[in-house]
Amino acid sequence: MNEDWINNSIAEYYNWLRDKTQVLKNEQTGWYAITTPFLGLFNDNIEIYAKLEKDKLILSDDGQTLGNLELAGSSVTRAPVRREWFDMILLNYGITFNNNELQAEGTEKDFNQKKYNLLCAISEISDIAMMAKHTVSSLFKEDVRNFFDERNIIHTPQFIAKGNTGFEFSFDFQIAGRHKEIVIKSFNSLNKINVVNFLFGWEDIKNAREKISGKELKGLAIINDLEKELKHEYILCKFANK
Repeated sequence: MNEDWINNSIAEYYNWLRDKTQVLKNEQTGWYAITTPFLGLFNDNIEIYAKLEKDKLILSDDGQTLGNLELAGSSVTRAPVRREWFDMILLNYGITFNNNELQAEGTEKDFNQKKYNLLCAISEISDIAMMAKHTVSSLFKEDVRNFFDERNIIHTPQFIAKGNTGFEFSFDFQIAGRHKEIVIKSFNSLNKINVVNFLFGWEDIKNAREKISGKELKGLAIINDLEKELKHEYILCKFANK
């Protein structure tokens, strides 16, 4: 396998992300609407909003995430279990919940990290819709955690590490052995976007983690294949030899 495959994949991903992102300013309010190529709950493009007020950066989803969950029959406010997951996701990504909006605040220099955190939170919160199905009592991440607990596998949940780019990346779990460390992300579904996001995060933190821990760092994706058939090109091309 070509050793440069991951660098080529990430470069292609950045080009695709740049080409597919659109920005429109509302001259009256000063808010910028950022249409991303990431897909939301109803397979529509996720749109977020940004504004800079006196050096304070505000990013918001304008209430769309919670509104879509309501339409899907997955109200967060009326279901304690969903609300517990919702609050945990907000805490993990440093997102606030204000007037039904998901918001991230910082300064202009924080834009990239805050935008990344907000998009990750929107994506994971949208997965709560899975809990509306009568046959699903928990999120897939919880199933993975139960699997570890039942087998007494010692793990750290919600593991966060900073990479070479200065970004902080969140993984669902981390398992540390004597000579090896594994960061794990669980996926309800696999697509072009989350494949490269996962690979980029793992690759970005790899050198720093290995220097700090003195251990080899591996990346592991655990994918739910019960609801949807996996595309083999993602498995064979992206996760081979991991």
